[in-house]
Amino acid sequence: MFHDILQRQTEDARAHLLHAPVLAAIPEGRFNLESYSYFLSQAYHHVKHTVPLMMACGARLPARLEWMREALVEYIRDEYGHQEWILNDLEALGADVDAVRHGRPDLPIEMMVAWLYDAIARGNPVSFFGMVHVLEGTSIALATPLGEQVQKTLALPKQAFSYLYSHGALDQDHYQFFTGLINRIEADDDRQAVIHASRVIYRLYGDMLHAVPVAGGAGQRRGGAHERVA
Repeated sequence: MFHDILQRQTEDARAHLLHAPVLAAIPEGRFNLESYSYFLSQAYHHVKHTVPLMMACGARLPARLEWMREALVEYIRDEYGHQEWILNDLEALGADVDAVRHGRPDLPIEMMVAWLYDAIARGNPVSFFGMVHVLEGTSIALATPLGEQVQKTLALPKQAFSYLYSHGALDQDHYQFFTGLINRIEADDDRQAVIHASRVIYRLYGDMLHAVPVAGGAGQRRGGAHERVA
């Protein structure tokens, strides 16, 4: 099955994401309000592009992949408007929602979104599914358990976790849908496009996670070395 091949050929790229310091900081109680606000603000700036990216992908798929375009129609219905859930969570944290809505992401997310649009427009539109592989696969593994840990640590209301909690459960169904979809991909060029895109997204999304600020062991704040673009 292609999904098994995809998992094997992206294992090293996935390791970069899973070694982000924030993932160790959460169970150690070093994930704070600044950490969570930063994560949500970056999530907003890629989630708001999910539906436009799907539409761009669907518009460029060749006739031989009409079955994939049909699947995207269903996927778009499920994903529409989820960026507003993130803004609601930020509002529950007391964050400046308008500043996030009208701001720009840091470089890893800006580059991730730009790369995907370019890959769809100039390369193979099937590249879009590399993002699905990374983000929904990561969400299944991390969203719900990390959300519960963060809520407990920060003593925040449940309404500040609509994005994390919903995606932990929702993406279980989405990922099963995705697995069945990509297992139908037979052309080698299409498979290689998904593998390459997955590796790129693991790197860039992983860079964002590496940049999440967390409290150090001696009360110091630390984050990634990437420049923040306001």
